[in-house]
Amino acid sequence: MPYSLADFYRGKRVLVTGHTGFEGGWTAACLKQMGAQVCGYGLPPASRPNFFDAAVLDRGMTSTFGDIRDRNALASTFTEIQPEIVIHCAARTSPQISMQEPVEAFSTNVMGTVHILEEARLTQSVRAVVLVSGESDIYPQPQSRRKSGPNDGLDLRSATRACAEQARSAFNKAFFHKTTTAVASARVADAIGGGDWREGRLVPDLVRALASGEGAHAGEGEIRIWHVLEPVHACLRLARCLFERAQKSAGGWDFGAGEQGRIAAADFSAQFAAIWNGDGNSPSGSSAKTAAPAKSSGREAQSELGQSSVLSAEQALAWTIEWYRGFYANPSSALGTTEDQLERYARIAAGM
Repeated sequence: MPYSLADFYRGKRVLVTGHTGFEGGWTAACLKQMGAQVCGYGLPPASRPNFFDAAVLDRGMTSTFGDIRDRNALASTFTEIQPEIVIHCAARTSPQISMQEPVEAFSTNVMGTVHILEEARLTQSVRAVVLVSGESDIYPQPQSRRKSGPNDGLDLRSATRACAEQARSAFNKAFFHKTTTAVASARVADAIGGGDWREGRLVPDLVRALASGEGAHAGEGEIRIWHVLEPVHACLRLARCLFERAQKSAGGWDFGAGEQGRIAAADFSAQFAAIWNGDGNSPSGSSAKTAAPAKSSGREAQSELGQSSVLSAEQALAWTIEWYRGFYANPSSALGTTEDQLERYARIAAGM
């Protein structure tokens, strides 16, 4: 592909669902910086603080608060925006949430996906749809807050994801396979980065503890170290391939940090605290190595999408702490830090 992502997305009409969340928020911020015409559709932010408000995300884009289960509201947004590309990030990926609210998890992940597919089918302007879902099977938490086993909720979360994938496959066979609209699902490993305040996640729990002067709690299990901009760019590259190659790139894709990105959650917590407090410079230990993209269905993301990790594990951790420390020192700094990290990432990627 002879031109950059920014060249491709400049002026494109892109609908991002879940733009008030973590991954969706960074996706919208990245697209805005590339010059796309971005419309976000999602529920109001679920936490205070949150990335959407901190990064003043609604500036320079169209932001609509709505539920993807509300088909009429979603249809109105498709009609008004006439998107060319849809990046669907509005999914419930946490096993804990699936356990607490199973009906909402199924209705959001399954019927929400069906609504996206149906509106894409009925909107002639749509050329590419990427359905983003979580991939990792471990959600480390501080030991003091654990109340149940580490696999609770995984079967429910996996079931909603399997149903959504079946819906994508069925819609493709019934409607999309002979059209110019191409649909792909992208399973992405959990990532770290500034602006994540979701409950039950290791980094937000660490940040809350360290920002309040408490000691960092040790986590259980493992965590993958890669920055949120890696899966964001992977999904944007996939959307470009769908737009340009249509059905040749449709189907299921996995984007993960791979085995090289893994580190014990307890070691990660210790390194995070050390760098936060100025006592360390980079993660160390058995598995804190540069993340690598995963393969899916015999495809190589590197060869087909030009996908490879841009930031090392050390950079991913340093950038995450940089964002949070800047925010807690001066909340208004979040917008500048976000834009600066987006620019730095683009420069590093361009030089690879």
